[in-house]
Amino acid sequence: MKKNINKTFALLLALAIVLGLALTTPAAAFATQTVGATQADEQAEVQKENGGMESKNGISKISDLNGKTIGVQTGVLYEDEIKDEIEGETWEYYKMPNDMIAALEANKVDAYLIEEVGFYAQRYEHPELMRLEEKAGQSEFAVIIGNNEKQDTLFRQMQEFIKEGKSSGWLDQLYDYWVKNWDPNTCKIENVPTTTGENGKVIIAIEGGYEPFSFETANGVSGYDVEFMMNFCAKYGYQWDFWTMEFDSIAPGAISGKYDFGMNIVVDEERAEDSVLTDWYYVCDLVFVVEGEYESDMGFFERMAYNFNKTFIREDRWKLFAEGMGRTMLITVLSIVFGTVLGFAAYMACRHGNKVANGITGVINWIIEGIPTVVFLMILAFVIFGKSTLNATWISIIGFTFIFGCGMFGMLKVGCDAIPKGQFEASTALGYSDSQSFFKIILPQAAKHFLPIYKSNVVSLIKETSVVGYIAVRDLTKMGDLVRSRTYLAFFALIAVAILYFVMEAVLVFIVKRVQIKVDPRRRSKDKILSGIKEVE
Repeated sequence: MKKNINKTFALLLALAIVLGLALTTPAAAFATQTVGATQADEQAEVQKENGGMESKNGISKISDLNGKTIGVQTGVLYEDEIKDEIEGETWEYYKMPNDMIAALEANKVDAYLIEEVGFYAQRYEHPELMRLEEKAGQSEFAVIIGNNEKQDTLFRQMQEFIKEGKSSGWLDQLYDYWVKNWDPNTCKIENVPTTTGENGKVIIAIEGGYEPFSFETANGVSGYDVEFMMNFCAKYGYQWDFWTMEFDSIAPGAISGKYDFGMNIVVDEERAEDSVLTDWYYVCDLVFVVEGEYESDMGFFERMAYNFNKTFIREDRWKLFAEGMGRTMLITVLSIVFGTVLGFAAYMACRHGNKVANGITGVINWIIEGIPTVVFLMILAFVIFGKSTLNATWISIIGFTFIFGCGMFGMLKVGCDAIPKGQFEASTALGYSDSQSFFKIILPQAAKHFLPIYKSNVVSLIKETSVVGYIAVRDLTKMGDLVRSRTYLAFFALIAVAILYFVMEAVLVFIVKRVQIKVDPRRRSKDKILSGIKEVE
């Protein structure tokens, strides 16, 4: 009996040990197997997305990027997530995500770093792109609140809106629609919310060239960020006003108080020190993108026809080029007119040696000549007119008026100084007043000297206006960028922009040449040649 009891006890003890092992060590093993299976599933999914392609340059994992050149968009701070894992790399910074595709295909970079959702949008149009299996990190994205009198109220309301969106699942639904199920042919804002606008207008800074978050369509801006902010405005009674600009201009504009909201800002401790950032409203993985071995089924001419249609015909995108050309022409012409008047008035105030006028003019010339054009415009937009509601187009006109005016002042000074003083003395001896001598004798001769320079300055001004996109002006260059951001095709968009600039330059130069011919003293008729003051008997 005792022997049976001992056997029974031994069996129970053995069973207990087996159960204990099953509930402890095997559980950990099962967990490890589960994690391993999950990682394997993720890798299999990535391999499926890449369509079995192999990387052209042999880069297949993050460690292969040691000592390589990597592209990243300016201002996104993604590189901070991965710098510790790569050695000897060189980072190249690009204005727009689609610029990195061109750099990759031209072998200027070996890979580039982008959000996973951005890669999917690019891959839709560029099937030759593939991502590395390893994730480079993860970033949280927040809304930056403008530094103005509405900041506290808008921050509180936005925090409340984001919290409710997370708890109700609405943000997840929005993310699934615009990001996970992204299709450029079908994704659009189905129902634009209505707003009373009783609490006024809010200015919302967006990139405008970043699918699927904010991008241009035939019906205006659209995307995840746009629908998100429309619903916010509808809930709290604001009228929305979306401003598209370069990504790295969004945060400075919000910090200066010019914009009420800035979208898609990467959460960063250093940024949070000088700005007001909300909680994240979406989170996204970061991936490295390389070029894969891919052969297109389209022939050369078929591909060119497809690209042409996509750049100009689809969604009436040619209208964006026309709108941009019109705004560029407006800025250029008004800047020339106002700058000519300003420069002429400054010269007239200084030509007799007025110390105050010469001092002020000298300081303004010194400042403008020493500052790059884009920096000068950004100082005007985000510092001097930082809290002003003045339209960015007019800020550009003001800036280029001063730039052209300084040039005009210098041209008049050089042209008039080239005329011998004896000309003025002779006209005075003939009985002409100071102003008559200047306008009838000196200026017509000086024009022959400075008009060729004036013509060159007109051409330079048209080219310089291409930077106004940095302060949210939708000029010709910016419109070309927005089209490229939708199509991910550079050739036709850039060629069209170049041709349109050439046409505008040709028109304005033709007008200046006609003026140059008209004021040439050698072309005047005899009856218009001055012969002195006749004495009346």
